[in-house]
Amino acid sequence: MMQRRKFLTLSSIAALYLLNACGGGRNSSSSNISNLTVNKKSLPIPELLRPTTRNGVQHYDLTIQKGKHNFFLDIQTDTYAINSTYLGPTLLMQNGENVSINYTNTLTETITMHGHGMHVPPSMDGSAHQPIAVGQTWSSQYTVKQRACTNWYHPHTLHKTAPQVYQGLAGLVIIEDDESKGLDLPKRYGIDDIPLVLQDRIFSNGQLQYNPSTMEVMRGYIGDISIANGAIEPILDVEAKEIRFRILNGSNSSVYTLGFSDGRNFKQIATDNSFLESPIEMTRLTLSPAERAEIVVDFSTLLGGKVTFRDFKNDKTFITININEPATQRTSLPNRLTTLEKLDATQAVRTRPFILTGRMGSFEINGKSMDINRIDENVPLGDVEIWEISNNMMVDHNFHIHATHFMILERNGSPNNVAANEKGYKDVVYIPANESVKFIVKMIDYTDNAVPYMYHCHFLEHEDAGMMGQFIVT
Repeated sequence: MMQRRKFLTLSSIAALYLLNACGGGRNSSSSNISNLTVNKKSLPIPELLRPTTRNGVQHYDLTIQKGKHNFFLDIQTDTYAINSTYLGPTLLMQNGENVSINYTNTLTETITMHGHGMHVPPSMDGSAHQPIAVGQTWSSQYTVKQRACTNWYHPHTLHKTAPQVYQGLAGLVIIEDDESKGLDLPKRYGIDDIPLVLQDRIFSNGQLQYNPSTMEVMRGYIGDISIANGAIEPILDVEAKEIRFRILNGSNSSVYTLGFSDGRNFKQIATDNSFLESPIEMTRLTLSPAERAEIVVDFSTLLGGKVTFRDFKNDKTFITININEPATQRTSLPNRLTTLEKLDATQAVRTRPFILTGRMGSFEINGKSMDINRIDENVPLGDVEIWEISNNMMVDHNFHIHATHFMILERNGSPNNVAANEKGYKDVVYIPANESVKFIVKMIDYTDNAVPYMYHCHFLEHEDAGMMGQFIVT
């Protein structure tokens, strides 16, 4: 307890204890929608945006804009969006391609757009160091150098990431390679390969409400209305066969424990940045903000039935699934998906500690809040390193690293605490209150003595309030 008192006042500690004692994770704020009718509709499937080829480069042209979106009947909610009225299109990329993502900012405020999970040079990362001014276009240009996975893009504007994501700015990036194309997996986008961007929001008279109190910043701003792909409890019609879901926890600060209402088993096949080596059977999947997972669930014996896909942690329904069509194409999930290259921990040249702490209303890593003019770590290219992340607070956090991906070695001091479905490559790791994680990592390909990458908590209120640092790769 003495260590925590160093970073938290007694009143802060008492308040956080009260938060935990009250259970759940919901804020004191709640939606005022008693006079509104939810716009019940089919699950929206984000457009699969295929690029246009110009001079041998695959171009994705994206317009960041204000929108009007119908979460409720007869109400137009003010939003931010990308090429749409809420969220953005899914970008499909191939490993080895030269790409350019061209973001045009038509908003009335500066913004950035970060390729989360993308292995790119720091000048193309879309962090706070690459602002897009009002009326300007910024292009992230690079060669795709990573294996098949599901990533995403979202704002990374200094101290403004949380409200800008909350307004609707996010979209998925699917990377394919020869291996993924050769696996007998569901691959028909929007038919048996379903993207799911899961979020929660607070509404006031049909409008998005984002005005967190100091306490809500500490705990994270958590909504009471669950949203999937920009719709409140939508309906998904599927065939009676294996269905693949590419799931993103796109919330600001909610941790979800996901599963099906009938308790059925499903198999996780991928983490943030890679396939798992073999499918992992489970009935519940926990995802913290920004984590991704791909799962396959077999509905082949449920023709004519229905289930709901739920968040059991917060007792909320995301989607209702009707299995109302016979299979027109069948798949058979392989027992082996890939072989992952694993770094050798005995070859690690150093261990870097990162201690997550905070005071009421602000957060720190290693005793320092974010300063865009300060470089916190210098990471040599090609060195195998172990990073040890310790959450010394009584609230949950997670930890995201730009530039590359990692493998988890230990939870709370033991490799036995690492779950089987966490043993792929990741870029976000969940660290509950008073817990710790070790992961192994190596920077490859890109160096820059001036432009940094970021590491931070991806509970967006925590990130905006200072729980972020910077490193350069040299």
